[in-house]
Amino acid sequence: MDHRDPTGARRRRIPALLAEHGVQPTRQRIRVAELLLACQQHMTAEQVIQALGLNGSRVSKATVYNTLNLFARKGLLKTLAVDRECCQFDSNTGPHHHFHVEGTGELIDVPSGSVEISRLPPLPPGTEKVSVEVLIRVRRAG
Repeated sequence: MDHRDPTGARRRRIPALLAEHGVQPTRQRIRVAELLLACQQHMTAEQVIQALGLNGSRVSKATVYNTLNLFARKGLLKTLAVDRECCQFDSNTGPHHHFHVEGTGELIDVPSGSVEISRLPPLPPGTEKVSVEVLIRVRRAG
C-alpha cells in the first residue's frame, strides 16, 4: 500500500477502478492491483509473484500472468518489452520515457520534459502517431 495514503483510501478504490475498466474485481486481481497500482512502478511478472508471496498472498503463476495481461489490455498497465528475456509492466500508462539499466533490468522513468524530439520521420501511409517513447539504455559505471 502507498505509505502516503495512511487511511487506505486507495485500497478501497481498487475494486471500483477495476470495474471502471471492465475488469471483474476478483480477490486475486485486487491483490495484484493493490501491489502494482499503489505507486508508479515497473515490475516483471516474476517480481509480482515474489512480492505477493512475501505478503502472504497465494496467487498462481498463471493467474498473475493472465491478470497482468488483462490489466494491460484494459489500459491499467503498460507492457514494456525492453529486452529478450522478459517484459515489465508499468503502472504509469501515460506517454513517458525510460532509462533501462543493463545488467539489472531496472527501469527508471525519465522526468517529464527532459527529452526533446525536434523531428520525426514521415509516418507510414495510413497511420497516425499515438506517442513517442524513448528508451535510454545505460549501465552502472565502474
